[in-house]
Amino acid sequence: MIAADLRSGVDQLGEMIAAANVIVPFTGAGISTESGIPDFRSPGGLWSLNRPIPFDEFVASQDARDESWRRRFNMEPTFAAARPGRGHRALASLYRAGKIPAVITQNIDNLHQTSGFAADHVVELHGNTTYARCLGCEKRYNLVWARQRFESTGIAPNCDDCGEPVKTATISFGQPMPEDAMRRATELAQSCDLFLVVGSSLVVWPAAGMPLLAKNCGARLVIVNNEPTEQDDVADLVIRCDIGETLGPFVGN
Repeated sequence: MIAADLRSGVDQLGEMIAAANVIVPFTGAGISTESGIPDFRSPGGLWSLNRPIPFDEFVASQDARDESWRRRFNMEPTFAAARPGRGHRALASLYRAGKIPAVITQNIDNLHQTSGFAADHVVELHGNTTYARCLGCEKRYNLVWARQRFESTGIAPNCDDCGEPVKTATISFGQPMPEDAMRRATELAQSCDLFLVVGSSLVVWPAAGMPLLAKNCGARLVIVNNEPTEQDDVADLVIRCDIGETLGPFVGN
């Protein structure tokens, strides 16, 4: 059911939140646009400005690795300035209240952690851009190290220990999904009674299968997104309004 307007949508969502025992949010890029981070698909989004670099291309090409890191450092002021928006803060309020055990996110911006979620309770399906990992031995690196290495040599950094390429800890197209995160997301989707999609277009699989899994396991499904999704027809409630305005009333003290 599509909410007639913002007010009725917020009222219905409030009733569903009050009735739920276990709420699992599933967030996409739309929740972070209020924080100043552009999404991927809309005009002016990241993919309209730069073609995504697939994982196999990153691994095979020094030029691709250099370009990937160049883009990441160009985005650093945007990520550094970003602060949790009303959507993040509302979910964090419900988390502190004991309604939300963990959040599943497609985002890589670390804003759920900044809003108050414990890092262990943020299930990142597409990784995190605030640090880096070696593709060989998986050693973790901070971005200050990566930037110093990149600027001093002019080429993308390699691991100090094994010599393999170092990449931001994000999941690129063609890169295997993180098994532990997918397992945890599946368990959460199967065990909740309210699954709340916030700001996801639900077109990137296998992550987009989580709402359907939750619905098939008996959860009520709510989708809050400015644009229609392919799963609107199976949702119990669809709110096509601004995310900050929709979730703002649920921000606690």
